[in-house]
Amino acid sequence: MKTPMTTRCALAIALASVLTACGEKQAVPAATKTAGTTKSESAAKAPAPSDPSSVKLTGDLAALVKLGQLPLMEVAETLRISGRLEVNGYKTARIGAPVTGRIGDIRAVLGQEVKQGEMLAEINSQETISAQLSFLKAHSAEQLNARAVERAQLLLSADVIGSAELQRRQGELVVAKAEKRAAADQLRVLGLSGRAIEQLESTGKLVASAPISSTQSGTVIERKIAVGQVVQPSDSLFVVSDLRSVWAIAEVPEQDADAVSRGQSVEIVVPALGDEKRAGKIVYVADVVNPETRTVRVGVDLENPGKALKPAMLIGMLIERKVANRTVVPAAAVVRENDADHLFLQIAPGAVRLVKTKLGPEKNGMRAVLEPLPAHQAVVLEGAFHLNNERQKRALEKS
Repeated sequence: MKTPMTTRCALAIALASVLTACGEKQAVPAATKTAGTTKSESAAKAPAPSDPSSVKLTGDLAALVKLGQLPLMEVAETLRISGRLEVNGYKTARIGAPVTGRIGDIRAVLGQEVKQGEMLAEINSQETISAQLSFLKAHSAEQLNARAVERAQLLLSADVIGSAELQRRQGELVVAKAEKRAAADQLRVLGLSGRAIEQLESTGKLVASAPISSTQSGTVIERKIAVGQVVQPSDSLFVVSDLRSVWAIAEVPEQDADAVSRGQSVEIVVPALGDEKRAGKIVYVADVVNPETRTVRVGVDLENPGKALKPAMLIGMLIERKVANRTVVPAAAVVRENDADHLFLQIAPGAVRLVKTKLGPEKNGMRAVLEPLPAHQAVVLEGAFHLNNERQKRALEKS
């Protein structure tokens, strides 16, 4: 009886072992399946990469930002015409040689400030010598005729000659004086001053050279001569201009020519001076259209006391055309990037995106929106500067 009981106990222990082993085999696949499901669900819920042009309004940043719809205002349409600066044609002189000759000395240099009548250079010429000789001959003839008149008056008083002889000699004196004045005028044309002519008359000493003098006060902006160079009266040797006033020149398209008129006030933008704006008045509007460019030439007179405006600088001419109702945005809400204007538009509650747009020039702190924006979409009116800083900061962190 002991043997069967022992056998049954052994069978029971073996059966329990088998069941335990089977349970462990079933538990391993279940754990593996659970782990695989969690990994897949986690990958499906991973956030997408953020938009580099968008910013979330969180924390202190939200308090700095003001959103709203853009208002409508009466805005004068402004034409921006590209142009350039030029010297004032009314205050510029081109100075040439008074006679054909050879340059002996040069006194003026580029950029020098000169006064009217100041010597710029000297020219040696045979014409100057000949003109001085003609003046001395006319001066001598005048003196001879003057003495002849004096003698005739004495003879007439002594009843030696008649009054007709006195009148003849007086006529010759008048002619001699006229010839002397003409000779003196010729010397002035050749560049000799009144003092030099008086010295020639008193001493009779010829001057070998004639001065090339400035015909107005201003700055020497061109010099086209060298010592020893042979020049003619038709040559332009110096250009002197009063740079305290310059012209802004622009070519206005013919379809916009009705927007400009003489005496009209305009604004000139100078990119070289940090887009500095200067006010001026139109002094010239061409009476004809350029047939090649289909434009009308317009000139604006600009005061330039500090001489910061330099001829040949590029400019933009802002011309007001007509008043119209337009959507406007505060200038402080505009972000300038990559030579383009941008605005922050709301894309979702608590999120905005930087969007490129086209705006007109600033006037009274506002800029007209030239391209339509998405309807009923709020725009950042205040805090654009802080938003853009945050956007750039995050872009640097990710890079």
